[in-house]
Amino acid sequence: MMWLLAILVTVVLTFALAWMYFTAQRLNRLHIRVDAALHFLHSALDRRAALIEALDPQAAPLARNAQLIGLEPPLFDDRAAAERALMEATTSTHPSIADAATRVQLAHRFYNEAVTDTRAVRTRPLVQALRLGGTARLPVYFELKS
Repeated sequence: MMWLLAILVTVVLTFALAWMYFTAQRLNRLHIRVDAALHFLHSALDRRAALIEALDPQAAPLARNAQLIGLEPPLFDDRAAAERALMEATTSTHPSIADAATRVQLAHRFYNEAVTDTRAVRTRPLVQALRLGGTARLPVYFELKS
């Protein structure tokens, strides 16, 4: 009877360790996805600002200002405010700017969806208790609209 209990404990422990390993791996992939989506969003914002700078001289100073602000979580509010001001000042209806704006909207959506997926796993009580997220910071949303 004792050997049956030992086998049962071994099986349960094996499943628990496997769950922990695969959850940590999933979190790693989710964080990589967030980083890639943030890079794509940064590129899309910079491309739109560069196009506005080139095609709309009136909004060029705002475009340069927006490009100078980094896209790191502590600066998200500053960059979002600069982007809102830029879009309000843009008078050009050039097709390239419209295309770039669409790419920004898609990149924004992809980034925030990646953040949602990562936070859904990271905020589970057992994942937090076991610190399966490691030392990575909890990702934050980037909001373009106020």
